[in-house]
Amino acid sequence: MRWLDHRDRIPESLRGAVIALGNFDGFHLGHQAVAGEAIRWAREQGRPSIVATFDPHPVRHFKPDAAPFRLTTLEQRQELYLAAGATAMLVFHFDGELAGTTAEDFVRVLLHQRLGAAGVVTGEDFTFGKGRGGNLSVLRDLGGEVGIEARTVAPVLDGGEPVSSSRVRTALQAGDCATATRLLTRPFAIRGVVQHGDKVGRTIGYPTANLPLEGYLRPRYGIYAVTGKVLATGQELGGAANIGVRPTFDPPKELLEPYFFDFDGDLYGQEIEVAFHHFLRPEAKFDSLDALTAQMAKDCDRARELLSARPT
Repeated sequence: MRWLDHRDRIPESLRGAVIALGNFDGFHLGHQAVAGEAIRWAREQGRPSIVATFDPHPVRHFKPDAAPFRLTTLEQRQELYLAAGATAMLVFHFDGELAGTTAEDFVRVLLHQRLGAAGVVTGEDFTFGKGRGGNLSVLRDLGGEVGIEARTVAPVLDGGEPVSSSRVRTALQAGDCATATRLLTRPFAIRGVVQHGDKVGRTIGYPTANLPLEGYLRPRYGIYAVTGKVLATGQELGGAANIGVRPTFDPPKELLEPYFFDFDGDLYGQEIEVAFHHFLRPEAKFDSLDALTAQMAKDCDRARELLSARPT
């Protein structure tokens, strides 16, 4: 799958594409509907289909001190867009120059001249350009002048409310994995390279694979039933994971620490992805390692039980 940069003129073979415009961070049901319409439209006309995203997220540009909130990395998005059937992913690198681009230049210079778009698909609430000066009406008017057709997709409803990234984040922050999974159509997953830690888990019979959280949204701190995938090999593992600051140990350190059942290999330096299936309990501080170990045994038993009930 091609990975395109909005600052470059795209290859001739990808000009004339239909572009799904949006941020598409979580690629939830609503995002999938917009991308799906662009992909179907492109196929009907024998054109390439491109799904766009912004990196960094515009919120990060305007509010650099905002708490972490991303639901996916660019690499995860690329895989999701490919699985949906898109020809390429387009990354709008959001910086001061892009933030200062007027709605007219966004359409005439970026979409038309640089990207050569034949059509665009957006959600109904899509805005663009300096100061959010562009909306669907502006997009249709300006696009029509340069030969770009615009289509919109209505919000996807769940329980009578629109599916949104905000709803996904709220569910995750409450430890509601079921709702997040339903809205995303897959479990929320954190990807990272396994780091060396203090190796306390190894001394008590529960070696963990320590992952930094980086720019990901922080789900509710606590213990989860998880699955892991080793990206280099595709190996899938079941386990229990702590996400939080490890209150039993000093100094506090924010980490994701999955313990994988029946696994004794070396994961250091490998990239893995940990998917959150069930919230088991909040983080807790224990008076002794024996008390912690006893609770971990209970957590692992419960995680095994829940994971074994997953559809195969």
